[in-house]
Amino acid sequence: MAEAIKKKILIVDDEEDILSMIKMRLEANNYEVITACDGNSGFDMARTENVNLIILDLTLPGMDGYQVCRLLKFDEKFKDIPIIMLTARGQQEDKQWGLKVKVDFYMTKPFEAKELLAKVKELLGE
Repeated sequence: MAEAIKKKILIVDDEEDILSMIKMRLEANNYEVITACDGNSGFDMARTENVNLIILDLTLPGMDGYQVCRLLKFDEKFKDIPIIMLTARGQQEDKQWGLKVKVDFYMTKPFEAKELLAKVKELLGE
């Protein structure tokens, strides 16, 4: 019996502990996970790695999460990749910007890992 193809998730966050915690949780749930710790490499990976979903921090070195999201969502080739904005910035204004750049879900840190996992599954249609 052939092994099911794993969905690939890109996590872009400059906080190493958050990156590794989310990566471990997703891999334990049978996802393939790739990571980037700045906006520029996250954007490049999103365009070249054929990912199914992106978990994106807002405050990043290089390009911030809004810029990465906007560039992907306004590109015909990448606009359908679900993006979860995972950030410590929980002001209403920040969330409004998230909507403007077409983020699929806005989640604030600290967060519940199982809530994040449930949202990942929902956005991937699982």
